[in-house]
Amino acid sequence: MQFNHDNMTGPLLAADLVTLRGKGWSAEGAAEILAAHQIRRGDLDTGSAELLGQWADRLASVFRAEGVGRRCEEINELLASGTALPYLTTHDGLRPHLHFASDAQDVVARVRAVTAGGLALFAVESEGARLGLCQRGGCAVAFVDTSRNGRRAYCSAKCGNYDAVRRHRAPLSRR
Repeated sequence: MQFNHDNMTGPLLAADLVTLRGKGWSAEGAAEILAAHQIRRGDLDTGSAELLGQWADRLASVFRAEGVGRRCEEINELLASGTALPYLTTHDGLRPHLHFASDAQDVVARVRAVTAGGLALFAVESEGARLGLCQRGGCAVAFVDTSRNGRRAYCSAKCGNYDAVRRHRAPLSRR
């Protein structure tokens, strides 16, 4: 399956925020993620960083959801509370793309909108699948599965291999 790269900012940003929340939230870490995803005017004060952390908790429910129906319900809840009327824009010389919140809104509102809207677009392209949390115990990484077969269970080959070795070494009664 080929994914439209223009629609990946929202789900990838969501995965990074969920991962940061699981590993230890900090305003500095959140600001670095916003910069890495080119979120314009992404300055965070303590209050907005905490609001963004609470949003990351809500985003995690999408990555944890079991089944397409439940995932769609979770995304619909995010859309209801995180987006405004979508509109097309061509700012900064970019191709036409959707925005789900006004540029005049604060950074938290814009991140809520781009993650909720982006997850919805990705769910359409991926038929409601391809989002997950790493299955290796102790790993808090959320991921967007853009692999060819769409069956990822781990955030990386390293985690998958680690878990396979752990299962291999475990006594038969614990497998």
